Amino acid sequence: MTPEEILQALYDETLVGNAPRVLELTNEGLTLDMEPQTLLFDALIPSLEEVGARFERGDFFVPEMLIAGRAMSGAMERLRPLLAETGVQTIGKFLMGTVKGDVHDIGKNLVNIMLEGAGFEVIDLGVQVAPEKFIEAIDLHQPDIVGFSAFLTTTMPMFKANMNALEKAGMRNDVIVMVGGAPVTQEYADAVGADGYAADASQTVKRAKSLIEAKRTKVPA
Repeated sequence: MTPEEILQALYDETLVGNAPRVLELTNEGLTLDMEPQTLLFDALIPSLEEVGARFERGDFFVPEMLIAGRAMSGAMERLRPLLAETGVQTIGKFLMGTVKGDVHDIGKNLVNIMLEGAGFEVIDLGVQVAPEKFIEAIDLHQPDIVGFSAFLTTTMPMFKANMNALEKAGMRNDVIVMVGGAPVTQEYADAVGADGYAADASQTVKRAKSLIEAKRTKVPA
């Protein structure tokens, strides 16, 4: 296959979630001395963006997004160390976790895949993440954005507990805070003082990009 054919096939196979073929094509491209960033930015990311667009139109649903995301993440496992070597700039660093008391992670994991596919560096703290663990991780990783995820209505008050912990640690102004999860609304996000909310994985990527851009272009007073 020519490099052009590999890029087209990578795009097509990622779109349908054919993970074994995506990994095979990634390896084939690298064997042909194709740049890892070419595979990422000219095939994998555009394909995942199309997945997001189809989801928004109602042509794709969560299962299709998940299998496409998994196909992409398999290729990313192979490309990540190579991209690090070439010093490819990421859009930003996103620290993510499901709040204390909540063990749900399917939505969070899908968001992580979409964020990574869009060019973010994602640090996932997992589930049942206590406020102090978020604070420690923020101090360690210095993320641009921290994301709090909750699936249960009963764990949503942890958003406020996390915000209070950020304030107490003097970190609130250092990070952008995004919240999300099945029961979460824009009104609730506003009420707890979050900077951003998104209803699904595709919207999260768009919102995260716009929030980072707004923060970076903000002229200091």
